[in-house]
Amino acid sequence: MKIKRTIKDRMRWCGIALLGLCGGLPAARAVDTNAPAATPPPLTPDQMFEGGTNTYNNWIEPAVGGFITSGNKAQAEQNNQGRNGAFGGIQDFHFGTGLGKNTTLSADGHALFDNRDYKLSLDLEQQNIGFVRFNYDQFRTWENGDGGFYPPSGMWYPLSDDALALDKGTISVEGGLRLQNLPNVPNVTFKYTHTYRNGDEGSTSWGYTQPAPNVDRGLNPSFYAIDEHSDTFQLDATQQIKATDLGAGVRYETGRLNDSLNSVQYPGLSFSQAMADQSSVSYDLFNAHAFSETWLKDNLMFSTAYSYSDLHNDFTGSYTYQPDFGNEFDYNNLNGSSWERDHVVNLNLYAQPTKNFSIVPSVRIQKEDANVSASEIETSLGTPGTSQGDQSDLEVSERLDLNYTGVTNWVYYARGEWTEGSGNLNEYGGLIPINANTAVQSVQSQINNNRLFQKYSLGLRWYPTYRVTLDVGGYYENHDYNYSFPLDSTTNNSSFTYPGYLVMQNFETYDGNARLTWRPLQNVSLVGRYEYQWSTVHTQPDPISGYGDTESSRMISHIIAANASWSPWSRLSLTGGFNYVFSETKTPASNYVPSGLTAAPILAAQNNYWTVNFGSDFVVDDKTDLNLSYYYYRADNYDNNATVGVPYGTGAEEHGVTAEIVRRLTENLRLSLKYGFYRYTDEASGGNNDFESHLILATMQYRF
Repeated sequence: MKIKRTIKDRMRWCGIALLGLCGGLPAARAVDTNAPAATPPPLTPDQMFEGGTNTYNNWIEPAVGGFITSGNKAQAEQNNQGRNGAFGGIQDFHFGTGLGKNTTLSADGHALFDNRDYKLSLDLEQQNIGFVRFNYDQFRTWENGDGGFYPPSGMWYPLSDDALALDKGTISVEGGLRLQNLPNVPNVTFKYTHTYRNGDEGSTSWGYTQPAPNVDRGLNPSFYAIDEHSDTFQLDATQQIKATDLGAGVRYETGRLNDSLNSVQYPGLSFSQAMADQSSVSYDLFNAHAFSETWLKDNLMFSTAYSYSDLHNDFTGSYTYQPDFGNEFDYNNLNGSSWERDHVVNLNLYAQPTKNFSIVPSVRIQKEDANVSASEIETSLGTPGTSQGDQSDLEVSERLDLNYTGVTNWVYYARGEWTEGSGNLNEYGGLIPINANTAVQSVQSQINNNRLFQKYSLGLRWYPTYRVTLDVGGYYENHDYNYSFPLDSTTNNSSFTYPGYLVMQNFETYDGNARLTWRPLQNVSLVGRYEYQWSTVHTQPDPISGYGDTESSRMISHIIAANASWSPWSRLSLTGGFNYVFSETKTPASNYVPSGLTAAPILAAQNNYWTVNFGSDFVVDDKTDLNLSYYYYRADNYDNNATVGVPYGTGAEEHGVTAEIVRRLTENLRLSLKYGFYRYTDEASGGNNDFESHLILATMQYRF
């Protein structure tokens, strides 16, 4: 008969295990008072940490513990990235040994069962022949999938008690040939890798609800069901011929992605709809690459690289509502395929014309061609639709790095980066809505684009004294996109105007930063940092829209950070840090206030927050350590404007305190007990995401 363990049962098991560990302490031995006293030599810091004069290179570390949470368990699991309740297993393991002359074997890993966290790596290496490696790594991530909160009526839309769980894993086998006694034989490496993702992941594409009469809000939670895997085969070879290093390789990858977005529209109402957006993609990717690196002179090096990729995709999908009331543009029987070919060339030159000056110019050229075709059926219309498109793109990037160290205690650097690109996108067929009812039209579009990216960076490092370092730098960055439309079937003067709506977008950023490192004493280190960033976005729609060039967004950010470390005693070290970020994004809508409201502009975006952290490590005696830490986070950007829209901004506060004691019973056996307390409050969820969580973790490490 199977017995279902409750959380209380698991925590009772944890307590029994802790008592067992404590009961394993060695009993005191009788002391011979007649024997002469021997004074052992003092321990070095390393010996003090190890608990004795011997060190051990291998270890195994069993662990047992768990989280006890009150409040929103899903939010606690996301913040703690751990499952609520008990967990245990092997927290860490390492074993290494010699198997003969120049042959070593090592194994590392861990296995925490209730957290679905596993790792195992095996490495067998023969110094003059090669190596074989095996690796298995799986871990789970947790994400709160709850939906939104409507303050006027206090309506909250949760998904489940536990967080959504997504497992990510990698299995790989690698072998390498390294015949050092035969220098004319190239080094060869083969690797096979299998990766996968399985589980659920949250989405902010929430479904519509009616939390109050005549009010529609996108607040009902949605989530992705994910099932993805891929297999990769890679073969690489390298060889040195005189002053030139050569390398070449091939890579083949195949995989399949089966995902779906799931939600409910208007839950609990007569016209409720269960939504499922399903997609399946299978792909094959082939890549061939090669590189060379040659020292032409002692101060002159030239390197090149080339890569070719060919990607082919087949995809299917459907977008359905159950029940279907015939007023949505859902589809089924989506089928299609696409391919993409990509060529990349890199050219790099390193030159040091003088002892204190170096220059590194480089060029990157990328050519990309793609094609796609698809067919589907619009359910509400009952008519099939087909579409196809092709794209061609050419991009050339240049970069120039300069470094100068000719002035004592000063280092200067400068960098320029430029990218010129052009391409075209052609789209034919398909069905898109041209009003809010059922009228549709076929897309006929040709889009040409030209773009120019520029970035200029300057900086210096100054050492005024051997205890002070000052870094000052900044950059200017500009991204400019221009579009033209030789063919465009849309009118570009209504809400249904895409794809040919914008003719220009420009992104511009100014950044300045300074960092000061000061060591006033040998055991004290202080670091301060400040960064200022000013960014704008300019946008120009099609002239037929009646609008001209406008500053569509402006963002100003200040970042202040300070960190300190102090070791007042060989047994004690203290660290602390403070970070403050002030960031505001303004748009033309930021100055708009709906009629009847007297509040400040409701659409200004704020991203201000600050954090504080503290840590201490104290060696109580030769066998006992005490570690304490504290973390605090605060963001106060929440603006409750639910009467006119969905509230945005973060209003959250988080505390985290941990305390750990480590006791070395013998030179190769140590116990540790850790306690953590975490508290989180969230204004945007109306307090529904608040939680308090306690962590208890006991470990035993045996070194051999």
